[in-house]
Amino acid sequence: MKILVYNLKMNLDDTIYDLKKVTSKKIGVSERDFASFKIVKESIDARKKPHINIVYSVMVETDRKIRIPSKGDIRVLEDVLKKPFVYGSIKIRERPVVIGSGPAGLFASLILAQNGYKPLLLERGECVEKRTQIVNSFWAGGKLDEETNVQFGEGGAGTFSDGKLTTRINDKRSEMVLEEFYKSGAPEEILYKAKPHIGTDVLKKVVCNMRKRIIDLGGEVRFNAKVTDFLIKDGKIEGVKVNNYEEIHSQVVVLAIGHSARDTFEVLYNRGVKFVQKPFSIGVRIEHPQELINYAMYGDAAKHPRLGAADYQIFKKFSKRTVYSFCMCPGGVVVGAASEPETVLTNGMSEFARDRENANSALVVSVGPEDFENSHPLAGVEFQRRWERLAFQCGGRNYAAPVQRLGDFINGRVTRKLGSVKPSYTGKTEFSDLNYCLPPYVTDLLKKSIAFFDAKINGFGIEDAVLTGVETRTSSPVRILRDDNLEALDIRGLYPAGEGAGYAGGIVSAAVDGIRIAEKIMETYSNESL
Repeated sequence: MKILVYNLKMNLDDTIYDLKKVTSKKIGVSERDFASFKIVKESIDARKKPHINIVYSVMVETDRKIRIPSKGDIRVLEDVLKKPFVYGSIKIRERPVVIGSGPAGLFASLILAQNGYKPLLLERGECVEKRTQIVNSFWAGGKLDEETNVQFGEGGAGTFSDGKLTTRINDKRSEMVLEEFYKSGAPEEILYKAKPHIGTDVLKKVVCNMRKRIIDLGGEVRFNAKVTDFLIKDGKIEGVKVNNYEEIHSQVVVLAIGHSARDTFEVLYNRGVKFVQKPFSIGVRIEHPQELINYAMYGDAAKHPRLGAADYQIFKKFSKRTVYSFCMCPGGVVVGAASEPETVLTNGMSEFARDRENANSALVVSVGPEDFENSHPLAGVEFQRRWERLAFQCGGRNYAAPVQRLGDFINGRVTRKLGSVKPSYTGKTEFSDLNYCLPPYVTDLLKKSIAFFDAKINGFGIEDAVLTGVETRTSSPVRILRDDNLEALDIRGLYPAGEGAGYAGGIVSAAVDGIRIAEKIMETYSNESL
């Protein structure tokens, strides 16, 4: 029988052998009778710092019969028989086309390839190896590449991030996402950590391996292949045009273009695809010494090697808006994330080790259609552009990011000298007043929230904390409407997917949406003719 035992509280210095002993005692079965022993979840309980526990859930397999209490932290796991997947009967004339190699596009392609559909994956940017070189060149002062940057290229925007694999969605496909990442080279700990992450360095290798798996399974991946038009006739997709000249015909197209594909949004809108405005958030990146955050979260246990770099998640609700942290990157850096000329915007990035000096997080305020200039479905895009262009101006019009000490931001003065915190921004920086880079209602609420956050995280409000502007792309500013079959409204065969289409928020949820899209395609179409 398989038994799940949870809420096993262990000390920081306990080992796997101690965990097995505690488990054995709790279920009343000798360790010798464990046919298998597996950690299924590991989390940190820091509520009573400095007395910090690691809390485990484990799965034990044993032939011994045990008495299961009606209430408690033990339960038997029943074997669930999977229903056989039923493939569709409509013959697909050409292989499915997937646009975009972010999580939604990668996983849609992988699932289709695993099931014999031989997808063609089109990516406007470069492969991850060349992409990294191009992005590093831009950060060093080189020219912005509008097709290969932090937003575009293999792996999507998440490739230059902390590689967080947490999600709020309750979908069993999330486990499949983690398993596939693990098979592609991610560390095993992502399968059980409560807050799994793989960092930008590991994620790049994982993305590369996923591409190779798709190709080995009969799929094709093409880079520098920007979809510039869509062939739509009589309410059906018939294919796409690539790089303004090559037509690729297919009755199935997955639209996994990401939240920054503004030019593609315009093409789709002009082709009759139905969009609606969607709320998102804007603000700044805030940096503190990682040691300060570690001590605030873990107290005197902060330096224990089992704990690593601490993260945080904070929010403060006001009457109409919420101020909150987003995409917190422990031991990371702030990166330049521009994808359009004469704009400056930021993102956060950490490597797997999370061993850099600073902690950074987006500190953002919710905005919505009522803040946009008009009711046009793409008005949110223009709203983002406005503040990104102002940040470019405030930074000196050379892609330097405007930075400011927190104390100076609150008091409305330009920083003259940095204090104890040095900005980690990957490019150049310029002292400026971020009050001019964001709407007044955003800056006002940011200031009002600092004291509240400082009470939650001791030291959060230090005047030397560094703000870097601006953070505008927390999520897509649009949603592409789709029907119950996950197809674009009134356009058969076009499947909007992931974060760019407005149906996900993060790596795992976007990947899950890509899997759902692939399943819908397979439920509808047969692969027999491919």
